[in-house]
Amino acid sequence: MTKTLKWLLISILAVSMFLVGCGSKTNGTAGSKKTAPKKDTLVFARGGDSTSLDPITTTEGETFKVTQNIFETLLTYGKQDTTIHPGLAKSWTVSPDGLTYTFKLQQGVKFQDGTDFNADAVVFNFDRWMNGDSDKFPYYTMFGGYKKDAGHVIKEVKAVDANTVQFVLKRSQAPFLKNLAMSPFGIASPTAVQKWGDKFREHPVGTGPFKFVEWKQNDHITLEKNPDYWQKGLPKLNKVIFRVIPDNTARLNALANGEVDLMDGLNNSDEATVKSNSNLQVIERPSMNVGYLAFTVTRKPFDNKLVRQALNMAVDKKSIIQSFYGGQAIPAKNPMPPSIEGYNDAVQEYPYDLDKAKQLLVQAGYPKGFTMDLWAMPVARPYMPEAQKVAEVIQESFSKIGVKANIKTVDWATYLDKAAKGQFDAFMLGWTGDNGDADNFLYTLLDKDSIGSNNYSYYSNDQLHNILIQAQTESDQTKRNDLYKQAQVIIHDDAPWIPLVHSTPLLAATKDLTGYVPHPTGSEVLSNVEFK
Repeated sequence: MTKTLKWLLISILAVSMFLVGCGSKTNGTAGSKKTAPKKDTLVFARGGDSTSLDPITTTEGETFKVTQNIFETLLTYGKQDTTIHPGLAKSWTVSPDGLTYTFKLQQGVKFQDGTDFNADAVVFNFDRWMNGDSDKFPYYTMFGGYKKDAGHVIKEVKAVDANTVQFVLKRSQAPFLKNLAMSPFGIASPTAVQKWGDKFREHPVGTGPFKFVEWKQNDHITLEKNPDYWQKGLPKLNKVIFRVIPDNTARLNALANGEVDLMDGLNNSDEATVKSNSNLQVIERPSMNVGYLAFTVTRKPFDNKLVRQALNMAVDKKSIIQSFYGGQAIPAKNPMPPSIEGYNDAVQEYPYDLDKAKQLLVQAGYPKGFTMDLWAMPVARPYMPEAQKVAEVIQESFSKIGVKANIKTVDWATYLDKAAKGQFDAFMLGWTGDNGDADNFLYTLLDKDSIGSNNYSYYSNDQLHNILIQAQTESDQTKRNDLYKQAQVIIHDDAPWIPLVHSTPLLAATKDLTGYVPHPTGSEVLSNVEFK
């Protein structure tokens, strides 16, 4: 044997022994491969933090993104629509006069603190809410105010037995069932509420698939799997972490670098970048929203309808959409989107007409214009992913008619608080529908009953109020639609807002994420989410 051949055989033998050794280290069987454990933690990046973890105490969507997974409501919506389905109530009946609703509850359900969910718990929650006010529980105005108010629609909530609860109304309310399914009305553990009091907003306890672990404000919120969840086999994840990354681009970079798995507030201009990355996917949320610029109509000069109409004519909505929405939006002319039944397409939008706008300012007594504050949201929202840039365009537009707008902003929680208290001249906001009903846009956002909760404009019109209450009481949907169309004509003429856009919000995720179905309400339960 030659020296060369001898060394060749020795080399082959050494490589063979190395490969066998590698195989044996895996699991004791030569040639087998070790499979990595399946990923079980979802990191969801978003632009802003929650303002509370007790959903009834706020009106903003960043809270509901989280609390939707901690709390559950009596009824739920369809996977991507607002049709009504069982939730904590497995069935229900309605009396012929539409005043009595009787719900049969799911049995064997426990709160995350181990206490029982039952009819008494439902009664406790509604008694808590109806005996509050708009400062404590702003969303409860969906039921016509509070117990002390004449317009309050609920006469009584009572436990018939441990698994049956009954609502008796003073007057019929057409969207009553849809209202019950809204995120703010998640049923909380009475024991936990009594234990924590006002601090319950930081120590949430519900019946949902995930339970609260930690909240480091303006950084992250951690939820873990509820091991005693009543829907067997769910959730599929063991942990969900909601991370705050305010800047849209920084959020996308974190996704591309593998630091997060899912993000909302994707800039439309970045859609192509995501689609070109084989490790990522773009997800579209069904549209049910409106982005708007509102005026606080109790502050001068915005108490003058002509001023508000003039400013409506000074904004080029189509230019804003082309610049910042990449075609994923349509101009808004009403406070509700065309997808909502009762939308009035016959309303003529204010034209982009600077000369006419100047004429209206002269009529209003402001021939030289005026100076105002224009507040821009500090966070990306589904209806406005780049609020600061949109504000700059509006600022430029207003300058063309002699109106000097000083752009201002502040942190998200303070922004919402000051807007709710009527402390802004004009401010950018928006709304993602909660239940798919026109009432949830027009009554919730612009009726006088909602001042102090969601009517940040402080706009009040008695004629509009009467129409909206009539529409709530009417059971015939065709008649309701006619009433809502009348309401939109009044609102358009009074112009408390500049409705800007109805957008199709974009999210982005890693390619291996599956089971995530975005809901038009802006928040969804993550029970079925997992990784391939």
